[in-house]
Amino acid sequence: MTRIFEPFQYGFMIEALLVAALIGAVCAVLSCYLVLEGWSLMGDAISHAVLPGIVLAYIVGAPLALGAFLSGLVCAGSTGWIKTHSRVKEDTVMGIVFTGLFALGLVMFSRVQTDVHLNHILFGSLLGIERSDMIQATVTASIALCVMLALRKDLLLYCFDQNHAKVVGMNTTFLHYLLLSVLSATIVAALQAVGIILTVAMLITPGCIAYLISDRFDRMLLIAVISAVFSALVGTYVSYFLDGATGSCIVLTQALLFVLAMVLAPKHGLLAARRIARASPVTVDLP
Repeated sequence: MTRIFEPFQYGFMIEALLVAALIGAVCAVLSCYLVLEGWSLMGDAISHAVLPGIVLAYIVGAPLALGAFLSGLVCAGSTGWIKTHSRVKEDTVMGIVFTGLFALGLVMFSRVQTDVHLNHILFGSLLGIERSDMIQATVTASIALCVMLALRKDLLLYCFDQNHAKVVGMNTTFLHYLLLSVLSATIVAALQAVGIILTVAMLITPGCIAYLISDRFDRMLLIAVISAVFSALVGTYVSYFLDGATGSCIVLTQALLFVLAMVLAPKHGLLAARRIARASPVTVDLP
């Protein structure tokens, strides 16, 4: 029993668990909207595109979070502009933009003398997070969560049916860029926990888990938050004993929950589909 409760004796573990749970909840709420909107690749694009902004912010002495946020907005804006002024589809444009910006960030990082290790940016360092970074991540995540909860109905209608949102008088352009801004802010907060590479998993997997289990959006939000917070707590706790990367343990826990949901979901799971197929009558066409 002493070994089981050993991690809770350390202050850094308590702080890591709290920050991971908060970031997981914010990513889960946003994940539901991204799944409905079909913006899963957008989360991947922005999470990779923030690297040059981080390097530029370090060079000029600005907050790294500000550079990451602005770089994310540049990625989203560039994707929209190229899509509007070319015949290339949006998913292809996002792939070109985020790989280009990520490569630019790697080149810039290699030319700058800094004591910031690249692995901390790519994979996160939740257990070694400084107090200032923890406060920054908490404030950023809290603001993003409040915005999404306050405008949840407007964002839901925008993601579900943009044409209907225009008909009822909603400013869809504002909602579009608001969702992109919230996405960028959430990625900035998640960088402290899992880094650039694994942030996309936290922005996609909870929503996919909930989408398999429920057809109602309110329940979908609740299931996504529960799965994300559970994964954040379990992954952080297990990483203490495995001495492994905390972000990777969190994402692996989410992946395991996704596999369980894909198999055991009451309506859309593999077992449910097999049960429905067995119960349906078999028709035979006679010659």
